Amino acid sequence: MDEFVQSQLILAALMIVTHVLRPGGKFIAKIFRGKDTSLLYAQLKLFFPSVTFAKPKSSRNSSIEAFAVCEDYTPPEGFNPKDLHNLLEKASDPNDNLDCCSAWFEGPNKLYIPFLACGDLSGYDADQTYPLPKQGGTPYEPLEPVQPPIAPPYKTAIELEKLSIRK
Repeated sequence: MDEFVQSQLILAALMIVTHVLRPGGKFIAKIFRGKDTSLLYAQLKLFFPSVTFAKPKSSRNSSIEAFAVCEDYTPPEGFNPKDLHNLLEKASDPNDNLDCCSAWFEGPNKLYIPFLACGDLSGYDADQTYPLPKQGGTPYEPLEPVQPPIAPPYKTAIELEKLSIRK
């Protein structure tokens, strides 16, 4: 559901873009990669010859978030922004022969969406853990919590495990 709502937000933003962006302009939107990514790619390709889905290094590897980087805004010849809905429906028709709909092809004709991992590759990885820095040459000492949990959810699991080990 999140992917669907998010793609609808991108199409709403695209509607604004068609009214305010000059030819040659750029459009960047955060996306969630999912099963309808090919459709979104095809719809964006109608207006931007260069569309790349990029994932910054600061984003977790397990996350489906990425960014649609659309460059060189070039609306179709004779395009009227009021007709955007009809044009996007045409792009989503797998029986249409538009080049941008090749995402619907299967087998050797399947379209592979350009995907780029970007960012400082030597920086921290969001899916890793790192040792805490020493303070003035002494190792980091964790502090006890000010208010420990009253009934932590894992307490029952620990008690059950202790009982099973004793048996």
